[in-house]
Amino acid sequence: QVQLVESGGGLVQPGGSLRLSCATSASEASTNAMGWYRQAPGKQRDLVALITSGGITSYRDSVKGRFTISRDNAKNTVYLEMNSLKPEDTAVYYCTLKSEWHLLRGLDGGMEYWGNGTLITVSS
Repeated sequence: QVQLVESGGGLVQPGGSLRLSCATSASEASTNAMGWYRQAPGKQRDLVALITSGGITSYRDSVKGRFTISRDNAKNTVYLEMNSLKPEDTAVYYCTLKSEWHLLRGLDGGMEYWGNGTLITVSS
């Protein structure tokens, strides 16, 4: 059974930094896309950042310049470096592993796995 295990969440003051990590047992992780979504209370789950197996990245506009996604294919791990955190970044952050083939073609129905989420609270 594929597992994605997030770590690194917690409470941080506005303007602070955190680094999330997500390790997976999936053998196919190194050849597929990984990323981060977040869900604030009462809101839908939104994409934060994605990275392809080759290192191509994409970000939601509100985090561009503040967040950096990276991956270590040898360790089947994806990271999210978050700087200049704002209260509106408060959410549960979920790691995902997705079929890169489907993702790049805009198709549904591909392989998709999720972690259980880690809470980030940005507050003074």
